Formats: sequence, C-alpha cells, structure tokens
Amino acid sequence: MQHSSWAALARRTRLPRDTPGTDLLVYLAFAAFALITAFVPEYYGHRVWGAFAATGYLLAATHSTWLLVRARRGLPRGGRWWHSRWVGILLTVVGALLAPLIYLILRRISSAERPVDPGTWAAQPEVWVVERAARLLLDTGTPYLDIATLDRLPGPYDYTPYGPVMALFGLPKALADESTAPALAAGTDVRVVFVFIAAACLLASWLILSRPRIPVPAAQLALAAPPTTLTAAVAGPDLAVLGLLILAIALAARLRAAAAGVILALAIATKLTAVPAVLVLAVLLARGGTAALARYTTALLATIAAVSVPIWLRAPEAFIEHVVRFPTGTAAAESPATSPLPGHLLASTGPVGHAAALLLLATAAVLVAAWVLASPPRTAGDAAWRLAVGLGVAMVLAPATRWGYLIYPLVLTGVRLALPERSEDERAPTTPVTTASPPLSSSRAPRSPGRFRER
Repeated sequence: MQHSSWAALARRTRLPRDTPGTDLLVYLAFAAFALITAFVPEYYGHRVWGAFAATGYLLAATHSTWLLVRARRGLPRGGRWWHSRWVGILLTVVGALLAPLIYLILRRISSAERPVDPGTWAAQPEVWVVERAARLLLDTGTPYLDIATLDRLPGPYDYTPYGPVMALFGLPKALADESTAPALAAGTDVRVVFVFIAAACLLASWLILSRPRIPVPAAQLALAAPPTTLTAAVAGPDLAVLGLLILAIALAARLRAAAAGVILALAIATKLTAVPAVLVLAVLLARGGTAALARYTTALLATIAAVSVPIWLRAPEAFIEHVVRFPTGTAAAESPATSPLPGHLLASTGPVGHAAALLLLATAAVLVAAWVLASPPRTAGDAAWRLAVGLGVAMVLAPATRWGYLIYPLVLTGVRLALPERSEDERAPTTPVTTASPPLSSSRAPRSPGRFRER
C-alpha cells in the first residue's frame, strides 16, 4: 500500500482529505505568505521572490478552483494533461522557483553586489560566502578566512559556517572566466549548482527506491512549499544538504551500507545539520546485521576524515572558529540567523538563557534518539519521518535559527508521504515457498512465489 494523499498522515494528524479543494487551500495559504513577503522583508531578493511566487501560487489556486468546479458539477475528470492536479505543481515550480531564480541571477550579473545594503541584494549572503570559500580553497588550500588577519572587527559574513565540502559547490564560479561570458556567469551561480545537485539526488533516490508513485501532497510539501522555493531562489545550500540526506536514506533502505555512509559523510561535511541522520541510518541499517553496520560506520568515518582532516591540518584554528564556534554562538561575531523561534528567544536573554537553550536542545536530542531506538525505522519513509521530527525540533530549539530552516522537516515529511509503507524486502516472503500441491482438504489456493503487494 502506498501513501496516495494527505490521508497518509491524516490518520495521525486529522488533516483534510486529498482533493482539489485541499489543493486550493494549500495554494492560497502559500500565496498569502508570498504576498506578505513581497512587501514586508528588507531583503530585495525576498521581495522579488514574493512577487513571482504569489503569481505562481495564485495561478495554481485558479487551476485547482477549475478542477473543483468540474468535480462539483459531476463532469468527468478527462484524460487531458491540464486535467491533472500536477498542473498546480508545475505552475508553482515555474512561477515560485525558476522564474525568481533566473531573474535574481540576471540581476546579480548586471549589478556590483556587496553585503552592505540588504535592500539591493540579488542573493543572500550564503551565495557569495560559498563562492568566496571556493576561491579561498583554490588560493590557500582552505575555504576558511583567517579572522585574525582582518584589519577590522569581524562581521558575520566573514565566516563560512559550513563543512569543507560546501566550498566544492562554488568551484564552477571560482574557475569560470566571466569577463566575456555573462551566460557563463549565470550558469555558474552557486544557486544553479545547488538546485542541480538536489534534483540529481532526488532522481537517483527515486530510481533506487523502485520509482514509487509520488502523490500531489508530497510534491506540495517537498517542491512547492515556500521554504523550498524561496531557498532555491535566494540561497540554496540547504537544498544540496537535503538532496544528499535523501539519497543516503534511499541507499540505506536498500542496505547499500557503504554507499549510504559515503553520501551521509558528504552531507555532514557540507553542513553539520546532517549529523542527526547518523543514528537514524544506523538503526535503519541494523536490519542488515553487524556487517552492514560495520561497512556503514567505516565508510562514514573514512569519508569524513578524508575530506575534513586535510583542511583542519591546514588551518586548525580557522576550522574550529568557522565550523564550530560560529554556529554555536561562541565566535567573535554573532550569527545573523535570528528568527524569533523558541531557542533563539531563550538564548537572547543572556548567557544563562543561551546555556539553557543549549541544554533544552540537548535534552530534546536525547528524547528523539530514544524514540528512534525504541521505534526503529524499517523503511526509507520511516527514516525520513524520524529525521523530519528530529530536525524540526532542532530548528525550533537551536539558539541560532531561521524560518527557512523549516525546509528540512517539510521536505522530509513530503518524502515520507511519497514512499510506500512497506519496503520491498518486507513484502518479499521471509520463508521459502514450496511449489508442492496443497493437501486436498485445503480450501485455499496455493500462494504464488515471489513478491506480493499488501492490499
């Protein structure tokens, strides 16, 4: 049985049924958020995204209204492509993701951009931070700026709060000669690289998991929701991390332990946000026995060491300052991630509040870990759901956080909706099936060997 609708979670959360009417409510809610974003934020890129996204979402809402009217009138669904609810997804992806992304990239090329006035930024600081890290990696052998060499007080955008792998995404920009090729400048913008990597990982995961049917609500959460489209248009690093996480989950579900360990290690060495997946995938791989866990652990540790140790040895103090101190709020400059979520509000009350926020975050991590161990994931969908809950709790309670980080629980919940309740190995018979005829007294027909689907 596959999750075909919002009803996959409705049994636990009482969400509305999966219909064009539900689509209409979803797109109207997305459009309302986009309209507010078009006028309120100080960031130019956010306002541009809001204008484009509101149009895309309202077009999707209009299409859903048309489908709803047809359904209420008892008209047949029809076989034309424009009768599909996937048209709404297409309209949102084009209008809320691709259109603002292309516009902002072209705007960035046509204007000199420095992190001074947010009202002129055609990209979030993450974009030029990652591209700077790539240039530093080529020039100095480390993506991290030596803060001690600055002739001024360091600011938040002097930091690169990512792992060493993140700099690799900026290499196309660092290697490109943009002086005579504006198109090359557009194509090597790191946001394009992030979107490409995320899409490639999602496609690979879908193929590895035997191409499951993807319901519309799953796509609404993973592809069309504002955290995804806004992140893709103005920044993008979290898209690459999520793509790697989902690919690692898919590999672990198929018991490809070593490959899962390598991909997860790359995700962790991109951004430490991926660390909670270590336990989730280990428990998922426990189905394969100690040999699978050994392959996973060896590949994970070896890959992290291979990509991180050389950078650390090159400049250990800079590595710790950027990767550890800055995200935890103990560096010379404060993180600009200050959305008014509980963890940040508590930490902003002072040193005691900051310590309390860290303690609360650690306590929540222990509780989620206990839940994962007590109720181990058995499928890729199970693993995605547990990781969604864990990262959702972490984003809410972290001392430095942004609303945009909610992309993690939303996308992973969409993955949960898209995946079967049972994995292929669970559906396969666990005992050999005999081809011998049953006793004459048996009233049951013989069971066919091979896989079967639970109805």
